[in-house]
Amino acid sequence: MASVRITAAVLLSVFAVLFGQSAYAQTVTAGPDSSRVSSNSVSDSLRRTEKLFGRRVTRPQKATLLALVLPGSGQIYNRQYWKLPLVYGGLGATGYGLFLYQSRYKEYSNGKKAYLNGTPIPNLSGARVSKETSIENIQRGVIFYRRYRDSFIAYNALVYGVTILDALVAAHLRDFDIGDDLSLRLDPAVLPTQTTAPGAGLALTLRLK
Repeated sequence: MASVRITAAVLLSVFAVLFGQSAYAQTVTAGPDSSRVSSNSVSDSLRRTEKLFGRRVTRPQKATLLALVLPGSGQIYNRQYWKLPLVYGGLGATGYGLFLYQSRYKEYSNGKKAYLNGTPIPNLSGARVSKETSIENIQRGVIFYRRYRDSFIAYNALVYGVTILDALVAAHLRDFDIGDDLSLRLDPAVLPTQTTAPGAGLALTLRLK
């Protein structure tokens, strides 16, 4: 149940960032006849406690926009400095792979064009393409490096998107209640059985107050 609430909260914050809508919270009343009702806990205007480029925004909005403009700035805003090596390490690795395969794809692509224009293979510009033995091998190189270039474009976009999502989630859960009212206990319990005598067991209780 707690994970469902966290997931719902994250989805609400995403919609708030994209569409500027007010967030809604679920309130659980105390007592044996507990029920769940939807209420507008805090108006959107009261949530806009931060400023960015002269505009008032919410904390998740500011973290998301900062991470969108400059990778890692959302983590710095959330004061999660330990994530910076992960952010720049991931972007650096995927960025290097993208640069490597793009440069080799360009070498083979230009080599193919030069060969079709009459340049012999040994005279082609490029340490790798000039060592090929046929135009078929050059064409295979074009396909190979293009495929991996495209893959690393997707990897780079994925890592970039994860850094933005991480900044959003961390900002949204910055004030998440982790106090003593949230507890998980294992207590003795009396369990019903098919016989008249009850059976002994253990009850796992998750308290969300």
